Amino acid sequence: MSKKVKDVKKRKWWFRLLKKLMKCRYKKPRLIYLGDDFKDGSIIISNHEGTDAPMALEIYVNRKMRMWGAYEMNSGLATLYKYQTRVYYHEKKKWNLHLARLFCLIASPLTYLFYRGLNLISTYKDLRFKKTIDESISTIKNGENVVIFPEDSTNGYLPQLENLFKGFIFLAESCEREGVDVPIVVSFFKIKENAYIFDQPILYSEVKEKYKTREEIAKYFLLRCNELGRKEI
Repeated sequence: MSKKVKDVKKRKWWFRLLKKLMKCRYKKPRLIYLGDDFKDGSIIISNHEGTDAPMALEIYVNRKMRMWGAYEMNSGLATLYKYQTRVYYHEKKKWNLHLARLFCLIASPLTYLFYRGLNLISTYKDLRFKKTIDESISTIKNGENVVIFPEDSTNGYLPQLENLFKGFIFLAESCEREGVDVPIVVSFFKIKENAYIFDQPILYSEVKEKYKTREEIAKYFLLRCNELGRKEI
């Protein structure tokens, strides 16, 4: 008889039920680890692939984690609806704007409910970003993983990433100032193969020894992420 696996994320009962229903849409991926499994208290960076990568992590990777998410998606329903229609579906997914507005009349209330259960860490593009960093450091010190999707998706979600935003580097630097040498795990969700690849964890101090600027560090992780995306499995 198989032993029931305890849900370490400690989500609320209604959210656990909702995740079971979501398994009809998001099938279980192959989880591939290149080297050692990562320890809790890590930064995990990943491509996004729309909702597929975040949902695969939340539903099928039984590890303590909190994800970064745009504050608009973690605010009131009206704000979420505007962001989801124009930015997510229209600009990133390239949907017709009128179709996106109609679809989100149904999708946004469900998204709003789901995001409440995820316990996201809100991200900002102004001075409030300090709140993001402070909450993330507390999360890491609490033994939870922080998941960040840093790809620049201006041109949509691409099989090879074009650029990475540097927020995860700011977080690693801030952890260092707090005396935490945080492990960083590069990962890639291969949607066609339905597989999630997790690289060997690397300490931020090791990356910093090799690459001196944020631009160099971001390029290193960009190249590694794309290498995982091209990897034959």
